[in-house]
Amino acid sequence: MKILILNGPNLNLLEKRESGNYGSLSLKEISDSLRTEFNDVDFNFFQSNSEGELIGAVQNADNYDGIIINPGGLTHTSVGLRDALEMLAIPKIEVHLSNLSSREDFRKNLITTSRVSGYVSGFKDISYSAAVYALKKLIQKKQY
Repeated sequence: MKILILNGPNLNLLEKRESGNYGSLSLKEISDSLRTEFNDVDFNFFQSNSEGELIGAVQNADNYDGIIINPGGLTHTSVGLRDALEMLAIPKIEVHLSNLSSREDFRKNLITTSRVSGYVSGFKDISYSAAVYALKKLIQKKQY
């Protein structure tokens, strides 16, 4: 099983952000943990601070069994990323480290989330593990 994990703006600086919202692990530590926990999955991890690069990665993701995306702040603003997700015909799960429903009002407007199979929010690095588990089940049951 091949899963693409996309991470958006500022997620390359996780270990420097508010640990109360985002946890204390870096993206590398999260990816290492996922590879250990799910050693039966072939992961490809990609992070970009560029909206266009993330859109391109989604547009070229049809050779994967599924994707997990943490669009970061782009979830609130990117119609282009939303449209790319809508056109991708594989299962997709959106991940957020922080609990968006308990944060500022502008973070409750989720543009991209309506074009994925489901989303996980608020469990810090565990959000990624939950997303991998759910994505594997969706792929196995062909429910997407």
